[in-house]
Amino acid sequence: MKIGSFDLHKDGTYIIAELSANHNGSLQTALDTIKAAKEVGANCIKLQTYTADTITLNSNKKDFLIDGGTLWDGKTLHQLYNEAHTPWEWHEKLFMYAREIGIDIFSSPFDKTAVDFLEKFNPSAYKIASFEITDYELIQYVASKGKPIIISTGIATIEEIQDVVDICRDQGNNNIILLKCTSQYPAPLEEANLNMIPNLASTFNVISGFSDHTMGSTAPVVAVTLGAQVIEKHFILDKSIGGADADFSMDKKEFLDMVTAIRDVEKLLGTVDYKVSQKKLQQRRFSRSLYVTKDIKRGEKFTHENIRSVRPGYGIHPKHLNSILNKVAEKNYFFADPLKLELQ
Repeated sequence: MKIGSFDLHKDGTYIIAELSANHNGSLQTALDTIKAAKEVGANCIKLQTYTADTITLNSNKKDFLIDGGTLWDGKTLHQLYNEAHTPWEWHEKLFMYAREIGIDIFSSPFDKTAVDFLEKFNPSAYKIASFEITDYELIQYVASKGKPIIISTGIATIEEIQDVVDICRDQGNNNIILLKCTSQYPAPLEEANLNMIPNLASTFNVISGFSDHTMGSTAPVVAVTLGAQVIEKHFILDKSIGGADADFSMDKKEFLDMVTAIRDVEKLLGTVDYKVSQKKLQQRRFSRSLYVTKDIKRGEKFTHENIRSVRPGYGIHPKHLNSILNKVAEKNYFFADPLKLELQ
């Protein structure tokens, strides 16, 4: 599967820098954040496309008040989303700028009008946020556009995950990526459950990844070792600018360190390959082989006292030791001579 020009089967881990509310109401900050995401090695900058009115209702009723120990307790949903949204009139500039500097860009739509709006920019993919996984109509509409669809599974039951996978496939869209996600902000490490990542891939026959809200880079790096092919992390220019998502976002240094660690992990994981490479062949000279440990005259027998398995590896393989013992030497051998193939 490809996202834009990035091939998930060949090019490594696709790393998404989530802009979210980290523009803090400034178009210039948003543009600067895109540039910074490119500089620290992200493959993509991701937006969120909604208005307060497309995502919730402007109500002060108890249902719409945020509580429960979140970063936003005391606000209404409408207040939070009005503060955090990315103005739609910015999108054209953001898409154009990202493409100009060579970083991929797409967005999370939160209703069908956002999908229609985003289609004008031909995004390389769409992202479904955790809390929208239950909006089957939205997912069906996004899937119908034929682009890769990345779905966070933070609050979903296994039945709901199966439902949305089926919805996408019913639309002829098999470019499905499921992200393990813990929908807490920030998320405690003990709630990460990263072993879900390979299970999502095998259970639903999709590509899996990780949308991370933990602090630091340990979780996304470990996720890659478990098979995550997509990593999403909130990104901010500088935490001092504040904003709704600043507390659990990575700044430039933190994000760069994460990207570096992920790329190192990719090198460490490598591939399953039992072939003996040229480098391995060169190193095999330091392996063990059979050598003469005591002068042997022609007609004498080979014994444990006069041949041994030692380093280096220029003699014959130690597996031949038992077949050589008690054979009669047909010539003279001297201390530290390698035994050769003709003795097998």
